[in-house]
Amino acid sequence: MKRFFRTPKGLLIILLTVLVVLAAFGGGVTIVAPGVFSASIVAMLLDAPILRWRDGTWSFPGGALLTGLLVAMVLSPHEPWYVVAITAAVGVASKYVFRTRSANVFNPAALALVATFYVFDTGQSWWGALPELPLLALTVLFATGLYITQRVNKMPAVLAFLGVYYALFTITAFGSDPSTVAELYRAPDLHAALFFAFFMVTDPPTSPPKARDQVVFGVITAIVSYAVFELVGAAYFLLAGLLVANVWEAWRRKRVHAKKSSSLRPSVEGKLAGDPTPATGC
Repeated sequence: MKRFFRTPKGLLIILLTVLVVLAAFGGGVTIVAPGVFSASIVAMLLDAPILRWRDGTWSFPGGALLTGLLVAMVLSPHEPWYVVAITAAVGVASKYVFRTRSANVFNPAALALVATFYVFDTGQSWWGALPELPLLALTVLFATGLYITQRVNKMPAVLAFLGVYYALFTITAFGSDPSTVAELYRAPDLHAALFFAFFMVTDPPTSPPKARDQVVFGVITAIVSYAVFELVGAAYFLLAGLLVANVWEAWRRKRVHAKKSSSLRPSVEGKLAGDPTPATGC
């Protein structure tokens, strides 16, 4: 456990826990606790036996705990505890349903939040981003977010997303009625965008490792989020952008894997045939 909490996943759990504790003072411990505990416990109870079956040994379901925390921190704390728990369970299950050869396709929390929105008509307040606390709390959100972003090497994705996201809405404000987008520069929407960028866009299994690909990933997330907000106005516009970028990343990984497989095949065939000529033909 000590070794686990030194990993990026373990550090992220610690940082989110810090935000939950701080946010509880603004929203009320008795209000936020049922959702946080139900989502976290149900997610881990579901994932633990699956990991045992897959790996042949018991391990701490840290990924499931992260999914539970993120789901609880985005959904309104006034949602029934079972709705939050079901949403977390959907997120955990999605990791095993939508997969490529190397990883899950979608950010589990994002997919679950969008899916259950239509089932339970859920509200999303992003209370875990500390919008109910004084402006000084934004410093804590920035500090924790920047730390984990640097730790998982996802700064290009975050900067690309935030830069394009606010550039598009700023252009919109100058080109039309500014009041239609003014809310995005205030709490809780400002806090939501920062929390989303730092803690969801940076999800290692569903985002690219290389800086160039991260920029594309962040730009796709921003453009789709903007389009969904402008054209549909859905509460999950940020999550929709991320899910589309997840699909692009899954396609990119598949294409890279196919190229590697095709480049190795001539070499393997040459060895099997006993051909002394190098596979490159040089």
